[in-house]
Amino acid sequence: MYEDFEVALEEVNNLGNGVTILVAVQRGRPAGSSGFAELRYAAVMTWADGLIERITFYTDIDEARAAAERLAEERG
Repeated sequence: MYEDFEVALEEVNNLGNGVTILVAVQRGRPAGSSGFAELRYAAVMTWADGLIERITFYTDIDEARAAAERLAEERG
């Protein structure tokens, strides 16, 4: 349980061909604690007919970018 929690988007990019990548940071302070936990991650999404088909999450942002670019090229 968290007393404070937030998600901040750092970046959202449409790479074309139904591929989007976002980079976000989740930050929260566990109940009863003065410290914060933080997670920075990327999500690569594929879309069809205005709906998300698939989301893959990555903690390695560079790996996510490479996968998203490869996917956009393959779907082109």
